[in-house]
Amino acid sequence: MRRQIAAALCVAAWGVIALSSASLAIAQQKTAKACAEEWQADKTTNQANGVTERAYVARCRAGSGKAAGDRQVYSSIKQVYSSIKDVMESMIDPSADTLWGAAGTVIDKQGTQDLSPKTQEEWLNVRRAAVRIIEGANLLMMPGREAAPAGTKSEVPGVELEPAEITALIKKKRKSFDAFAKALRALGSEALQASEAKNVPLLEDIGGRMEDVCESCHQTFWYPQAKQASTRN
Repeated sequence: MRRQIAAALCVAAWGVIALSSASLAIAQQKTAKACAEEWQADKTTNQANGVTERAYVARCRAGSGKAAGDRQVYSSIKQVYSSIKDVMESMIDPSADTLWGAAGTVIDKQGTQDLSPKTQEEWLNVRRAAVRIIEGANLLMMPGREAAPAGTKSEVPGVELEPAEITALIKKKRKSFDAFAKALRALGSEALQASEAKNVPLLEDIGGRMEDVCESCHQTFWYPQAKQASTRN
C-alpha cells in the first residue's frame, strides 16, 4: 500500500514539474506578430542573408530569435582567427571603396568622367560590396577579436595607439564600438537597397555618411589623442 502511495506521489510530482516547465516555455515564447515585427525591423539584412519571414518567425517562436540566435552563434565559437585589422583590410575597406567609386564624377585629361555603374554586372558588384559591409560589420561585433594580428606595431607611433591599447580601449567601450559597427551595418543595408534601385544620388549620400562613421570610429579608438589635441586647440 505504501509503495502504491509513494508511486502515486512521484507521478503527481513529475506531472507538476512537467506542467511548470510547459507553462514557463509558453510564457517565454513570443507571439507570431512580435516575431514578424522583429523580422520587418531588420528586413533588408534578413533578406540579404536569405532569411525568410516564415523561417524567422518559426525560429523566433521556438525561442531562438534574433537575440537568442546571436548569443548561440557567438557562444559556439571557440576561436577567432582574424583581427579587426584583417576584417577591415579584407572586407570593409575594399567594399567601401567600391561604394565610394560608384558615385560622383572625375575630371581628367579626357574631360568629365561619370563614375556611376552602367551595366548590370557593375550594379551587381555594388550590391556585393554592400552585402560584404553588412556582414563585415557583424564580424566586427564578434567578441574576442583583437585589434590587429600578434606582433603588429603602430605605423604612426605617438599618433595612433598601439594594437594592444586599441584592443583594451574597445573592451572598455564595447557598447560604443558596437554602435559604430551597427551604424556601418545600417548604411550597408541602405546601400543594398540603393543598388537594387540603381539610385546613384542615394549611393553618393550613403558614401558621405559612411565616411563620417568610419572617421568617427577611428578618432575614438585608433587615434583618440589627436582628437583630444584638436579639441584643446
